[in-house]
Amino acid sequence: MIALTAAEIADITNGRLAADPGIVPVSIVTDSREVAAGSMYVAKPGENADGHAFVGAAFECGAVLALTERDVSDDDGRTYPAVVVDDAVLAMGALAAESVRRIRAARAAQGEPFTVIGITGSAGKTTTKDLLAGILSRAGTTVAPQGSYNGEVGVPLTVFRADAGTRFLVIEMGATGVGHIKYLAEMVQPDIGVVLGVGTAHSGEFGGVENIAKAKGELVEALGQDGTAIINLDDDRVAAMVSRTQAKVLGTTATGASGSAVEARGADIDEGGHPEFDLILPDGGASHTVHSKLIGAHHITNLLAASAAAFAAGVPAADIAASLSEQSPASRWRMERTERADGITIINDAYNANPESMRAALRTLADLGQGRRTWAVLGAMLELGEDSIREHAAVGTQVVRLNISRLVVVGREARSLYISAIQEGSWGNECSFAETADEAYELLQAELEPGDLVLFKSSNGVGLRHLGDRIALPPQAGTSANTAAVTAANEGNELL
Repeated sequence: MIALTAAEIADITNGRLAADPGIVPVSIVTDSREVAAGSMYVAKPGENADGHAFVGAAFECGAVLALTERDVSDDDGRTYPAVVVDDAVLAMGALAAESVRRIRAARAAQGEPFTVIGITGSAGKTTTKDLLAGILSRAGTTVAPQGSYNGEVGVPLTVFRADAGTRFLVIEMGATGVGHIKYLAEMVQPDIGVVLGVGTAHSGEFGGVENIAKAKGELVEALGQDGTAIINLDDDRVAAMVSRTQAKVLGTTATGASGSAVEARGADIDEGGHPEFDLILPDGGASHTVHSKLIGAHHITNLLAASAAAFAAGVPAADIAASLSEQSPASRWRMERTERADGITIINDAYNANPESMRAALRTLADLGQGRRTWAVLGAMLELGEDSIREHAAVGTQVVRLNISRLVVVGREARSLYISAIQEGSWGNECSFAETADEAYELLQAELEPGDLVLFKSSNGVGLRHLGDRIALPPQAGTSANTAAVTAANEGNELL
């Protein structure tokens, strides 16, 4: 991270200094379990706990400074060294913005370029981030988010990992309302902005899909004339954002949309579900073969976006195609495939879900399941607002029309999906409802057979990714091993 003294931190955040002004933290963390010697611990209020309760633990682990919203004292009444601010999260944002400014200035003084790339969209952000980071890391020191750090806390934490030696800074940007991405873009000042798609995820919170489009477009609006906007022309709402930016536009398409500069020609998937196509970039018209190791045709959008962003950042086309063909999935629970020794195949895509990604995952299941018995184990898509029943019902209809062999719906929030499948013509044991993940686990353990292909898909908060992990274990592992796997997965998720 960029070195900042306690006095500078207080000045940047308009905070009150209650510490030695010369303290220089070597890292900034928001989880007391991640504190190392020399850290600054940010005590932010949380949904389930107040970070101020862990200030003492942070100093016991080696913290030298805290960023707090009030004074915190130890058992002897001594105040911990801190910068006290009105809002710890906004203070993190101010520190991140200053860090980006200093990195850019330091690299300019050395005659070295520094490129910030922002990525947003209703689905595919993390996969695109992973792909882009994989390409860029070959061209220079690259910092990208851990997991899905993409909000007002995650973005600063990503920035804090960068320093004057960083060539590329990749930022994933999420939002649950209009103005959120504008705030993040003003913080990091991106040179390149990528918009993947506008779906119905969080439509309940946004107040409708048009507000989602308005929010996602804030990224390209933030770009300057010297910037580059990567626009998915296969999504009408994203294509309309061309008029909202003053930056140069690189349009992407897998369908031959007019006005595109980056294209996937002859796009298809192989027998393993892996996308393959000829990549066309604005480098003179040459084509470069891409044969991805990701699973699902929907990843073509992400592959194209990563290609366009990397090209805009100066990476040669041949290097881009080679990297995309070599990269395996980097983040968990995104079309994660496991082959059990008994011949059962698990596809765990339950990190998150919305109607668009649910449909894409089901189409992939149908494509891969030719000649096999297919299972769709589905949970709720959260935060859809008044559209929830209708969207879940539409998924149930799709499952039947795709001739998925077995449907297991988990949890009452997804019950309309189960009812819709029955009404569409699913009968007998083709369609089952489980109140809980444990109930679904018992059903699957009893009925899965060698050769079966099983998809797990739900919103993150439903937790079906952990059920997928349990089923992915060999059947002889037993209950205790399955329980241990779930515990480990939960612990890993808490650190994201």
